Amino acid sequence: MKYVEGLRCRECGRDYPVAPQHVCEFCWGPLEVVYDYDAIASEVTHAGIANGPESIWRYAPLLPDPGGERVDLGAGWTPLRSAPRLAAELGLDKLWLKLDGLNPTHSFKDRVVSVALTTARSFGYNVAACASTGNLANAVAAHAASAGMESVVFIPNDLETGKVAATTVYGGRVLAVDGSYDDVNRLCAELAGDHPWAFVNVNVRPYYSEGSKTMAFEVAEQLGWRAPAAVVVPVASGSLLTKFNKGLKELHTVGLLTEEPTTVVHGAQAEGCSPVARAFAQGADEVRPVKPHTIAKSLGIGNPADGYYALRDVRACGGTITAVPEDAVARGMTLLARTEGLFTETAGGVTIATLERLVREGIIARDQETVALITGVGLKTLEALGPNQPTHLEETSVEAVDHALGGVSL
Repeated sequence: MKYVEGLRCRECGRDYPVAPQHVCEFCWGPLEVVYDYDAIASEVTHAGIANGPESIWRYAPLLPDPGGERVDLGAGWTPLRSAPRLAAELGLDKLWLKLDGLNPTHSFKDRVVSVALTTARSFGYNVAACASTGNLANAVAAHAASAGMESVVFIPNDLETGKVAATTVYGGRVLAVDGSYDDVNRLCAELAGDHPWAFVNVNVRPYYSEGSKTMAFEVAEQLGWRAPAAVVVPVASGSLLTKFNKGLKELHTVGLLTEEPTTVVHGAQAEGCSPVARAFAQGADEVRPVKPHTIAKSLGIGNPADGYYALRDVRACGGTITAVPEDAVARGMTLLARTEGLFTETAGGVTIATLERLVREGIIARDQETVALITGVGLKTLEALGPNQPTHLEETSVEAVDHALGGVSL
């Protein structure tokens, strides 16, 4: 890894070599990848990035890239689309949507898995594994299949059928656990100590999480190498929020952003699983675990690993972490679909519902250029919308059509 100096504990600052290790042996704090930013700054350029692949790997110097063959289905370089109709309805001058449902397995998790399995293969692993609320399972199974690796993924037994089908189709092993994601994650933590498997969000988590930074890199590049005024990020473990924030700062550190970013980062949760939002509202530093009971299953992590760091980052930039009611999630999904013709999953519904609330309450001002992260597609979470039936025509006639439309002139 050309520009990687090693790993460092986010709590006590102890340094470790590059290895499949995710916690500090001294204080049990999480480990994070450390880069030689001076070396990166001396070599990376806007032109070099523009000439790179249209994927996350255009930013290889800012990722844990071991060199050689990458596990790459083409994740990243997803559209940053202007949303004028939604902006007008909410009362914003400029709104952008980062459409990560257009990744290979239709969620942002392809970014982190591409980095994780590329690193895992360099460590000699042949089996990819994970604990997942659905999207990560899809991405791990797909990337493992493309790389000729075996996969074993663990999910709660109440996942949406679309997400289960989108995992099993790749031919790996899928094990459903009676319990929540947190129960699944605890099991995987135990298995990681006994099995020679690359658990992307356990023993190779420091490398895996770095893939989320590429969303920030792309947003900045797609805006003409500048940072937005505000961004709304769905919060599950909290890692996406913290890495988006880190990504913007890294771009300035290596000279790709000339001005220091002042982006206000806002987190979005649903009330049925909102431990980070609750801690934010209470002014607490500690995130107390909760039992998830939310329609937004991909955000249903009751004991978020990066919750503390998400609180720290949001408070430092003047942002918020908001919980929206469960019945607002589907409304957020339909609002986005009705105004922009985009069908997002429940996590996106949480993001749009949160954005709507923040604008209504004046927390995001009309003139703040805002980006909302849409992390997955709605076909995976059809259950959230309930039964939807078309209007039935009893006759095939003009009169029957006019009657069905209720006399409305279109």
